Formats: sequence, structure tokens, C-alpha cells
Amino acid sequence: MTDKAYVIGVGMTKFEKPGRRAGWDYPQMAKESGTKALADAGIRYDQVEHAYVGYVYGESTSGQRAVYELGMTGIPVFNVNNNCSTGSTALYLAAQAVKSGQVQVALALGFEKMQPGSLGATFEDREQPMMRHMQALAEISEVRFPPAPWMFGAAGREHMQQHGTTAEHFAKIGWKNHKHSVNNPYAQFRTEYSLEEILDAPMIYDPLTKLQCSPTSDGSGAAVIASEAFVDRYGLAGQAVEIVGQSMTTDFAGTFDGTAKSIIGHEMNVQAARKVYEQSGLGPEDFQVIELHDCFSANELLLYEALGLCKEGEAGRLLDDGDTTYGGRWVVNPSGGLISKGHPLGATGLAQCAELTWQLRGTADARQVGGVNAALQHNIGLGGAAVVTAYQRAER
Repeated sequence: MTDKAYVIGVGMTKFEKPGRRAGWDYPQMAKESGTKALADAGIRYDQVEHAYVGYVYGESTSGQRAVYELGMTGIPVFNVNNNCSTGSTALYLAAQAVKSGQVQVALALGFEKMQPGSLGATFEDREQPMMRHMQALAEISEVRFPPAPWMFGAAGREHMQQHGTTAEHFAKIGWKNHKHSVNNPYAQFRTEYSLEEILDAPMIYDPLTKLQCSPTSDGSGAAVIASEAFVDRYGLAGQAVEIVGQSMTTDFAGTFDGTAKSIIGHEMNVQAARKVYEQSGLGPEDFQVIELHDCFSANELLLYEALGLCKEGEAGRLLDDGDTTYGGRWVVNPSGGLISKGHPLGATGLAQCAELTWQLRGTADARQVGGVNAALQHNIGLGGAAVVTAYQRAER
């Protein structure tokens, strides 16, 4: 067990509205992000020993078809599907392979080619993985469709009832993330809105307006993960970013404790974060920049508490005090987050990794956060899996 893994190269495509780029299929997406990641790492594809390829909507072995655009070298290619945390799950597996000593270099790549509109089921002739979660929520909340905004919106309403959070608090998250995305050339949306425009946008599920909800997107992201020995051999310490803590959790029995926040993964998030803090020796106060899973503004607000940025019930105060944007205690989602950057499910976690790698290297251009020494990533998929990762610059 080598116990160390480093991100040595990252790449991503611009995220796009589904179908906007004519002839842009998932092999082309993967080729673009993968080629960028390999070039950033300064290595050839034939140096990669394992590839972990994530996607949610696609046929079996689409991972092979995707990376064949980079080369056909006979290496193991693992297809990964873990709902919205698919990209981070691929990253987790690649890092585990390197840390265990199985390989010196692994590629994590994720992509998604999506249909416009709300997420839907692919197979209608069998039990849906989220059925138990939705049935549990239906016992404590009105049932609304589509399911995703209902589930996260219900958790937001619960927080309002318990802690006095307001619709404006959630809107401030949408305002912040759209503002951040103006400086991200990879973002699907780059328009800045006033707080009033966020509040007055079409209501999807009260209190969530359209500008507080992540869109469906096409796109891809990739990361090259290498061992300490490989980094040393090729003199890559100057660009390498160490994964100093990483954890993946799935649902606990407490998911069904009768609260909406538990149904959308509260305990998964809490436990994954705690493990990462223990592994890394870092706490919330040690990070300067955070990319987290803002599929809806309600989820970002709840994550402030689950990740330990504040105590339970105090998330609204962080927003009122400007603590999660430039000039505050942390910059959360400098990329624009899922709300504005976009959310191609298989690529999201790897796009987060790319953003944090650039932030730690000091190469994030107009998005750059000052004095970044440590970065935190959170990605969740309902049904469920949460992946939390802590990064620091390599030290030599």
C-alpha cells in the first residue's frame, strides 16, 4: 500500500445544453477531455494502466468506446454508474488503484449525453432504485413531479420550518453561483442575475425557482492519477495535487428516519466528510475553496451544515454574512457549481476535481481564489453514494 495518490493532469469540455453542438457524441466528448488531461499531465495514453469511465445514460461498454478515442492498449477499462456521483466514484476507484500499488497511473474519465428536460427512468419494467426513498418522502410531504426538485425542495422546506431559513437564503445561493460562472469559460450558463431575478424566476418547487436548479447538460471531464514514485520519477511535483483524504459512503439505516434531509443523504454527507477530515488531519476551517453538489440551492445550504462549515440551523447566517463567496471564509463553487456550470451526471465529479486542481495550482484565471492551500470536494448521487475528497499541493 503506497497510501498516496496525486492528480497530475485534468481536462474537461465546455458543458453544453443537450444537443447544442451538432454531431457531438460521447466519444468526441471523451476524446476532448481525455486528450486535455493527458497533455496537462505530460504523459502518453500508453502509460495509463487502468481506466475508470463513468456515465449514467448509456449502453454497456460505452466506457471502452469512449477511451478507444485515446488509444487501444488492452488495459482494463471499468464502466462506472453511481447516479450523480458517478464521476467522483470513477475518481475514487482510480485513486484506490494507485494507493494500493496495483498501478502507477490511472485515468478517471466521465461523460454524459443527456436528453433535454427533467431526469427520467430508462427502464419501466422493474423496481426503480429510488422508489423506497420516494415512498418515504411521500409519507411526510406532498408528492410532486419531477422527483428531483421535489426531494431537494422538501428538504429545503423542512429547514425553513425548523430553523427559520427564508426563500431569500436559497436565492442567494443561485445568485452567488451564477455570478461566479461569469468567469468560467467551461460553464453552460455565464449570465449574472440580480437577487430579484433569481427570486422572480419561474417556480419549480417552492422555494426553488428555475435559476436555483441545475440543468441537464452534455459534457465530459477527466483526471490522471499517479503514484508518488511516478511523480518523483518524472519531476511532476510542481503540478501535482495530492489527494490527502477521500471517502465514499452509501445510505445508512438513518436515511429513513422520517426527515427529508436524511432521505437526500444527510448522514452519507456527514460521515464521508468526517472520514476525510480524519484522514487528512484537516478541518473545515483549513480549506479556502470548496466545490460541492449544488444540484439545487437547497442542497448547497444543507451541505454547509453537513460538511461542518457551521452548526445545524446556521447555514442562512453564512449566506447573510457573505462567508461562501469571494472575500468570505470560503469560496464555494467558484466554477458556478452545478446550477450554472451545468450537470452532465457522469462528468460532474471530474469537473469539480479539475476546478480544484486549477485553484491549487493558481491557474484558475479570473476565478482564482487567493492563498489556496487546501481544497474540498463533495459529490452525491441519490440512491445513493456520497464522495468527499480533500486536496493539497504536493510538497517536495
